[in-house]
Amino acid sequence: MTDRTPLVGREAKLDRLDAVLDGPGGPPGVVDLTGAAGIGKSRLLTEVCGRAEERGLTVLRGRATEYERHIPFRVFGDAFADLDPELLRGLGAPGAAWAASAGAAADGIPANPAVDPAGAEAGAGAGAGVSAVDRFAAHRATARLLTAVGGRTGAGLLIALDDLHWADPASLELLDHLVRHPLRAPVVIVVARRDRQTAPSLAAALTRGVDTGAVLRLDLGPLTERACVEQLAPGLPPDRAARLYAASEGNPLYFLTLLQGQGQGRSGPALPPGGLGALLLDELTPLSAAQRRTAEAVAVLGDQATPPLLLALTEPASVSASASASGSERLDADLGVLARRDLIRPRPGGVWSLRHPVLRAAVYEDTGPGRRAALHRRAAAALAAAGAPATVRAHHVERALTGWEPEAAAVLLEAAEQSETTAPASCAHWLEVVLRVLPDTPGHAARRRDLMLKRARALSVCGELRASRDLLHEVIAGLPADDGSGVRAAAVTLCASMERHLGQYRASVALLRRALSRRPAPAPADAVALGLELGSSAPHALPFPAVRAEVLRTLELARALGNEPAAAGALAVSALGEAYEGNTAAARELADRAAACVDALTDRDLADQCEPLARLGWAEFYLERYEDAERHADRGLAIARRGGPLHLLPHLLMCKAIVHTHACRLPSALDLVDEAESIARGIGSDELLGLVLANKAQVLIAARPPGDVSALAAAEEAVAAAGARTSWWTSLVWCVMSYAALHGGDPVRARSAMLRAGGADLAGLQPSMRPLFLEALVTAAVTTGDLAGAQEWAALAGRDAERLGLPVQRAAALRCAGQVLAGSGRPAAAAERFARAAEEAGRSGAVLWEAQSLLIGASLTAEAGDPATASAMWRRGRRLAESGGSLLLTGLADLLLPPAPPPRVPGLTPREHEIATLVAEGLTTPAIAARLYLSPRTVDTHLSHIFRKTGVTTRSALAALTARHLP
Repeated sequence: MTDRTPLVGREAKLDRLDAVLDGPGGPPGVVDLTGAAGIGKSRLLTEVCGRAEERGLTVLRGRATEYERHIPFRVFGDAFADLDPELLRGLGAPGAAWAASAGAAADGIPANPAVDPAGAEAGAGAGAGVSAVDRFAAHRATARLLTAVGGRTGAGLLIALDDLHWADPASLELLDHLVRHPLRAPVVIVVARRDRQTAPSLAAALTRGVDTGAVLRLDLGPLTERACVEQLAPGLPPDRAARLYAASEGNPLYFLTLLQGQGQGRSGPALPPGGLGALLLDELTPLSAAQRRTAEAVAVLGDQATPPLLLALTEPASVSASASASGSERLDADLGVLARRDLIRPRPGGVWSLRHPVLRAAVYEDTGPGRRAALHRRAAAALAAAGAPATVRAHHVERALTGWEPEAAAVLLEAAEQSETTAPASCAHWLEVVLRVLPDTPGHAARRRDLMLKRARALSVCGELRASRDLLHEVIAGLPADDGSGVRAAAVTLCASMERHLGQYRASVALLRRALSRRPAPAPADAVALGLELGSSAPHALPFPAVRAEVLRTLELARALGNEPAAAGALAVSALGEAYEGNTAAARELADRAAACVDALTDRDLADQCEPLARLGWAEFYLERYEDAERHADRGLAIARRGGPLHLLPHLLMCKAIVHTHACRLPSALDLVDEAESIARGIGSDELLGLVLANKAQVLIAARPPGDVSALAAAEEAVAAAGARTSWWTSLVWCVMSYAALHGGDPVRARSAMLRAGGADLAGLQPSMRPLFLEALVTAAVTTGDLAGAQEWAALAGRDAERLGLPVQRAAALRCAGQVLAGSGRPAAAAERFARAAEEAGRSGAVLWEAQSLLIGASLTAEAGDPATASAMWRRGRRLAESGGSLLLTGLADLLLPPAPPPRVPGLTPREHEIATLVAEGLTTPAIAARLYLSPRTVDTHLSHIFRKTGVTTRSALAALTARHLP
């Protein structure tokens, strides 16, 4: 480890870092060092790495670089190059893949880590083509790799990532994943970045980590004058020290540079920090021309500055073997001079770097534009000769461009293709570079149009919906009126999808209908794509029946063309539309057909259109087919993570999360909505963010204890994001706001929010969920003493539930009726409704609603004078709530009715009676052992005692005997 000179003025920060190093594997798993350039982040990072090594941790160190921001996973690849390849290969496929990457780097060929981790998970291997790679699989594979390395290396693993403000988007996505899913291993990630130059997505991810406790943030401010003067320049005259400190503003790099400038004979510390570049460049004045060229080559190559590449940049293109040998000697001598002057420093893997990024920037920018372009051109050629992938060569090619060069464009397009699924932001960037230099002439018009469309797709995949939409409008506007190439249909379909996901439903519908009505008419295959998107967009702006016929025509056309994926899409659209409208019989029939069609298709068939799985999953959720909904959501997630559009992931995650919520699997539901929120915040769609936050609020209501305000806060943010728009999503957001207000103790606000969602006649409420939403209105009305209103809404809930024939909705209607009866002073009748509601909810697997019905019913049953039945209901309800992680219901249980000791079979001990009760519930010996944390042999011993004491000889007889003594 280099640069372990005394660290100045950071004792408090080191104490906190020591505490993290002493307990790796616990929160926080990520440390965020922020501060201005030159403030000492890298020096502190070096100190942390040294202390970690002294504790026995394995240390990996990577650095992002200013001029290589579009090489996917660059900063992680740099860090992993320090790992022992043999250790990596021993960790299975992901490790072997990164080992191949590190080995390539060690051989002087810059690695392309975009290929490796995901290729391993996908079964593609280290040398697989990038087009098959899943960037989300890369995240999971890398997390498993780090967990394995952390567990294999004794004391743990430290990953230090410097200058993260310059990291490529793929690396930032990976870090965001590691923040949201902390590693369960002794692994600490320490990142250093300049706060003001940090991308908003990275800042948001780290801030959310701070909020959850996964990230420790340490802000490095200016040093005190005493620290600068006494420790960096002891013995300096006070007046000169004061002037130096004032000019440096407490920045140690600036202070030392100004001090060095004075030592070289400059007069006074008049140079402000803004003139630091000139002061740094003055250090190069004594260098020879060859040494200066070497320093410039190091600046151009960055992390690729190995001796072979440096020689390629500093020697003439055609030299003899003897001249090449002398060139190597000259290069070694020049590197030695630069190292002795502390202008460059060695790094692992034989790489040289300028001592500080600020110095690199100064040298790079001071290199003449023509020479700089020539150096990049030679770097690209040398890398190509060494076998480097296009993604590594592309940034050199870009910086060497002076105009349209077909060969250079081919490299950039190859890099775009290689990055398409692993790093779509990089793909979009390389395409933009090509478009920037492509001649705007009629001869290139078709190619320009195709590249714009391809770039729009890349932007849509990485979540840049607005940029994609704007570019597509440009493509559409530039097409000739008689275009028959199919480009118009493709552009319109994607543009309409972007408008839809941005909440602009009417714009989407208008765009699609205009394209469908054009003459000549779109080709049949194009009409199918346009019709599918119309069926997806229109229900948000119009009732589904208004587009039912158009979706049916699309289905018939898809079937006529033999396009089964499109047919599956049309069936899924129809199933969702009918399910939303509450046409249960039609929705069931369509969902069955859609499921049969989708299940018969391969993942490859659905790779470009996994959205049907999201629609089918939601339709099945509304039909209360929870297992089917989760199965299709899981398949959609698997396909979308292998390169599908980023904006589809939140819909699939939310579908699975809401299924887990109703099934009372709340910890996993929270994980799912957290991931959906992280993605939605980066996409820029207020409507999508509002929907995600509304779903998160639903989960939080059930997961948090009574009185917790987090659900209300999420619902309020959801309402703010939804704004004044009108759509079924907006209606849902206000419905959740009603529930959140109700649980927050404000029934008046709850009533107002639900009426805002549905209108005065409540027609705006989702028909298939209206009984459940009406329950909030009934509860609010009963709470405020409006029994007449509660009775009216309960009756409406009953009629709707009868029409729908769905158990969860019938259960909601029964609870509504029960609340009215309870408010009228009829607890026995009310308790009977809640008991029936529990049975209905249990039929569909909606454990959350079953537990709630049991607990409220238990309180009413006790009030009606049947404590034994109440106790049994309370015990089952609380057990369901506790096993599902519902702190709301466990808290409610303890508030409503404390558990009374149940009557026992005479002669049995409490433990024996407990086991007899579980036998009566149908549990096997292993299940009883697991429930009571006993061994099966101990349970069998207790059973033998029970049989002897009671005189029964079989489990069925024991169950019957126990049941007679239970409430």
